[in-house]
Amino acid sequence: MAPEVQTRLMTADELLTLPDDALRRRELVRGELRRMSPVGRRHGEIAGRVFALLDPFLRQSGLGRVMVEVGFRLESDPDTVLGPDVAFLARERITEEGEEAFVIGPPELAVEVVSPGDTYNEVHEKALDWLAFGARLVWVVAPRRRTVTVYRAPDDIVVLDADATLEGGDVVPGWSARVAELFE
Repeated sequence: MAPEVQTRLMTADELLTLPDDALRRRELVRGELRRMSPVGRRHGEIAGRVFALLDPFLRQSGLGRVMVEVGFRLESDPDTVLGPDVAFLARERITEEGEEAFVIGPPELAVEVVSPGDTYNEVHEKALDWLAFGARLVWVVAPRRRTVTVYRAPDDIVVLDADATLEGGDVVPGWSARVAELFE
């Protein structure tokens, strides 16, 4: 008879203390460690472009901060920590204590850039997870299709093509950009 194998779940604190491995990105889903490949150049360029378009507006408006690949602790016991490619966190949620820890709770805006190895169904499910955890807005940027899918609620999903205007709505009020700018 084979011995019983018990898998020990990991905590967010343990995830935070793992040695830095620049070749791997990690998330924690209900205590299970998920390793992801590093992103490709195009993915990184687009995430950087989203950051570059949001950052000056947020600095000037004082609404909050835009961040890249920050971990958000969304559940405890077992822990879930997800890291969107780009995130917006409102000013009132930013504290100086715990700067090296994961942010507790979801971002107001989570941005996911579709990688070549992702399926659209996987990214769609992750966008719905962000909403379920309390994100107010999710953008899924699809480089191959040159589109952004905007999720406001599970039943309020809109696909914008490159000619459309992407807006921050009531989450990032006053911000907008042409979708095509994300791919330039």
